[in-house]
Amino acid sequence: MVDQRKQAISIRLGGSDVRNIKRIAKRLGVRDSDIIRYAIKAMFGRIGPLCDDAITGRNLLPVLVESGDELIRHFELDSFRLETIINQRADDRTRVDRDDIALLAMSGLRDQYLVMRMKDGNGALSDPAIAARSLRNYLYEKYLYRSAEPKPVDEVPVEAANPRQDLQRPAA
Repeated sequence: MVDQRKQAISIRLGGSDVRNIKRIAKRLGVRDSDIIRYAIKAMFGRIGPLCDDAITGRNLLPVLVESGDELIRHFELDSFRLETIINQRADDRTRVDRDDIALLAMSGLRDQYLVMRMKDGNGALSDPAIAARSLRNYLYEKYLYRSAEPKPVDEVPVEAANPRQDLQRPAA
């Protein structure tokens, strides 16, 4: 039988964090502990897949990309540590390239530097449209929306969404 009782924990917070928790709790009319529990639940909602050791490689990218640079900066995750987190126990078809993990580690840097780093080995952009895309779009396109797989409906280009656009109106 699993123990369902709640456990008390002790955490150290800075004075400003405690004040903010109290302000939010007062404004919402709830207890301080409710705010802390909410924050923890919200965090699990965002990075919960990190709890599942079966989620590895490209399947783990959305968690790290969507958490933005917050997670990477807060825990000071460098490309070596990110590679271990992402590719440990990943099979060859789901592994993420080291260069792309380095891009993810540098996600807090200026976009121009990331665009420069998104070049392929011969110095040319692997896709001319990548220069205008964010790191998120680049990684999603490369690892999650492979060209052989259909894109989600909201990602379909306007031209493809309107097949009648090339039809000419008959002359009157």
